[in-house]
Amino acid sequence: MTGKGQGFGFGLGKMRELTEAFKKAQQVQEGAKQLQEELEQMEIEGEAGGGLIKVIVSGNQEPKRVEISPDALSEGAEVLSDLVAAAMKDAYNKSTATMRERMEDLTSGLELPGL
Repeated sequence: MTGKGQGFGFGLGKMRELTEAFKKAQQVQEGAKQLQEELEQMEIEGEAGGGLIKVIVSGNQEPKRVEISPDALSEGAEVLSDLVAAAMKDAYNKSTATMRERMEDLTSGLELPGL
């Protein structure tokens, strides 16, 4: 052993860094819980056919409702089915992008020592 107070190679500076990292991780955990609640309340709209079909999902991709314009009904079942699928995909992509964005905001600046 060289020098006193070094125990296990951890200096006080490293302990301080680790403590800060734990505080940040705790903040992120609290933020994630809040974000989850926020995502559940969100309504993200996907659409297809120039708005003939709209699919609304929550921020965490929970389906909420589908809106079908009366004009879409004259398109026939096959076209209607394709439009609903396209609107669902649009809503899914938008909600995924929103979730990713929010998570990046939440974890930005989080630097863990030794990782």
